[in-house]
Amino acid sequence: MNTTKERLLEAGLAMLLRYGYNALGIQAVLQETGTPKGSFYHYFRSKEDFALQVIDRYMEEVHRGLDVSLGDETLPPLDRARRFFEISRDKYRQDGYLGCMLGGLGQELSGVSKVFAEKIESCFSEVTRRLAVCLEEARLQGDLPADCDPREMANLLLDCWEGAALRSRLRKDPAPLDTMLDFYFSAVSA
Repeated sequence: MNTTKERLLEAGLAMLLRYGYNALGIQAVLQETGTPKGSFYHYFRSKEDFALQVIDRYMEEVHRGLDVSLGDETLPPLDRARRFFEISRDKYRQDGYLGCMLGGLGQELSGVSKVFAEKIESCFSEVTRRLAVCLEEARLQGDLPADCDPREMANLLLDCWEGAALRSRLRKDPAPLDTMLDFYFSAVSA
């Protein structure tokens, strides 16, 4: 089903990633989707509400990637964790190396909007929570040191990834992403 709201959210995904929040005009979203202005305000109270719902839609994609990778019991836990980031890297390639929408919006808005800072941190926390479960499994299997903290390791992994995503966006090149994954996973499994 391709409802007006879904079309607006899908356009918002691409446009927020490309332009960011401040440079994105509601009129541009309406033109992109052929939607009358009144319909937009039927579904969204404001531009902020729209962007927050776009973040929720983005997180649906993130959770699908987590489900596919972390749920693949045919792979060892560390390979499953790495696979999530490889899926993300491939998505970034499709998008023209624009990086992570959460990272981009976080950099743009976290210093000026408590609402966005809390929302984005909540999303990152959910990703690291799921990664930590997988890393705990790796620890229990002896693939990580027994005294490591899987939650800290998951946070470090995501922090490193977000930095590499920014560098990848600047260069329009996947090399920072690949180098970061190689470094992280060789260091933790050494």
